[in-house]
Amino acid sequence: MMSQSVSLFRRALVAIALCAAMVGLAAPSAQARVFIGIGIPFPGFYPAPYYYPPPVYYPPPPPVYYAPPVQTYSQVPTPLPSGAGQTCYAAGYSCPMDRPAASGGSCYCLGNGGQRVWGRAN
Repeated sequence: MMSQSVSLFRRALVAIALCAAMVGLAAPSAQARVFIGIGIPFPGFYPAPYYYPPPVYYPPPPPVYYAPPVQTYSQVPTPLPSGAGQTCYAAGYSCPMDRPAASGGSCYCLGNGGQRVWGRAN
């Protein structure tokens, strides 16, 4: 039993070795070169290479845009001219009106507690 397994092992080993030899024979030869020299060319004519690559094109950089500065506009409150504005008369309160209304129309003034006190415009 033991001799049969050793024989099978040897046959497999021989088959693997033959396959490796066939792969080695089928592979192309290496294209290696060896250069021994000092780097000084011999005098003579050297033809130009077959193909020159095109020159490298470097485009100009894109223009730089800066964000405009932030501008804030504030409306300066203008005082109302005295005598030109309307007045609202509401039960003991009188106050200037912020928007024009018809004479005798309803308006309101703010009372001491912040509540609206209704009255008439002059």
